[in-house]
Amino acid sequence: MSHCHDEHHGHGHGHNHNHDDHDHDHSDDVTPALQSSLYQQIHFDDIVTLNEARRHAGRAVVQKTWAERLSAQPELASDADEQLLMTVPSASNRLSRFTAQVKLHSVLIRTSPSACAPRTLHLYVNHDNLDFATVEDLEPVQKLELSQTSEVQEVPVKRALFGKVQRLVLFFVDNFGDGDEDVSRISYLGFKGEWTRLGKAPTNILYEAAAQPGDHKLKGTSVNKMGHGVG
Repeated sequence: MSHCHDEHHGHGHGHNHNHDDHDHDHSDDVTPALQSSLYQQIHFDDIVTLNEARRHAGRAVVQKTWAERLSAQPELASDADEQLLMTVPSASNRLSRFTAQVKLHSVLIRTSPSACAPRTLHLYVNHDNLDFATVEDLEPVQKLELSQTSEVQEVPVKRALFGKVQRLVLFFVDNFGDGDEDVSRISYLGFKGEWTRLGKAPTNILYEAAAQPGDHKLKGTSVNKMGHGVG
């Protein structure tokens, strides 16, 4: 665990050292990212992350903007074990769902090259109040395999399965520690897709998020195209 912790902080130092590269990324990527942003479609206050080590860390991860995607903090870290379970609802309605009908295209995530990096991500759509006991018995809509890297990964989903998303549940099943690392860490989380408001045409969106050290005690999830779907 200390080894993973050290690698994580080394990652942060590397980010500062390559500040010029960071700026270059911003100039190249921020405009297209904002043009396809789903960020405004999320109800941040209603995000629930189980097994997070620090309260509201999962929420803070999701609230991190595209411009902040390379920042080491805030960070989401798991608590009791390596699993995280995050429910991301929509923003403008009291039903805790997306403000419009969302068609999810991909998940954006940034972790690290360490053993703390999440490896397997299960996605569920429009479920309420899932916990670790119920999610284990539920077949995911799709299973994704993540990469062990400090780059932002863009992991595509099967679009036909995510055409009417009102609430997205992300279950980080394990990490690259192979059972020897109890902490999973995520520093950025976002989503790309398109959405349709009532009476309006579909709009491209990128749903962004940031990661922090954890919230509850159950389980919860940057843009380099290194991850891929396995389910």
